Amino acid sequence: MGFVGYNVNRYTPRQMMVVPAVILLLSLALLGFNMASFGMPVRPGIDFSGGTAVTLFTPDSAEQIRAAFSAYPLLSVGEGVNNGKYLKFGPMDDASLQALATDIGVRYPDAKIDQIGASFGETLQQQALIALIISFVGMTIVVFIAFRSFVPAGAVVLSAFADIAMTAAGMSLVGIELSLATVAGLLMLIGYSVDSDILLTMRVLKRQGKLEEKLAGAFRTGIIMTTTTIVAITAMWVVALVGQITVVWEIATVLLIGLIVDMMNTWLTNAGIIKWYVQKRGGK
Repeated sequence: MGFVGYNVNRYTPRQMMVVPAVILLLSLALLGFNMASFGMPVRPGIDFSGGTAVTLFTPDSAEQIRAAFSAYPLLSVGEGVNNGKYLKFGPMDDASLQALATDIGVRYPDAKIDQIGASFGETLQQQALIALIISFVGMTIVVFIAFRSFVPAGAVVLSAFADIAMTAAGMSLVGIELSLATVAGLLMLIGYSVDSDILLTMRVLKRQGKLEEKLAGAFRTGIIMTTTTIVAITAMWVVALVGQITVVWEIATVLLIGLIVDMMNTWLTNAGIIKWYVQKRGGK
């Protein structure tokens, strides 16, 4: 059921909500597996797990760098412009860290070394979690105040929760770690999600007219808004990919995944609940 030929009035509320419900359950199962494996819903990066980041400029290939530092827990080698390389090492004891610093200083004297301790990473992890919770709770309060009705407000909150859960699962599938940058992307996604959901709910509940016409009008406006945003973020994603700007690429990827699932959750989950709610009230 593609969105190009999707008619928001063609399907019953139950039909609209089946596919998103199945995907949400699968996403929650994946996040639960990650919790059991890593202690977090998404594999944490060195921002949260601790480790050492090294930035250097060298014509050496990623394979040569991996071979040179095979004695250390090298997690990844990112490549940037002008022969830039970004190395991520896992947690090490003090002796190994000193040895690594010595080896890097001998091979690459101009390299920049940044270390994040495990305890500091845990602190950042807690602060990021608090930021997400506060954002979500604040959004929930504002939505309930705005609509003063449990079903419409609950539909908006459910859609926003599904967006975050599905996006986190998508991050796991494509191998994007949870970092300060990707947390920022998730926070931005909450705003995007609520924007499209409130548009739908306000159009249906606050305007006069037939339910079918209001749903169709909200769908046209919402799809234009979301696709415009997707095009802009896709351009950012391409520039970051070509320029090998890892942080920007990760944020753009998180937003693209989130906007795609938001289209589904807004125009299937939320629209299905609102359609059922209005029909139950006799179209009022």
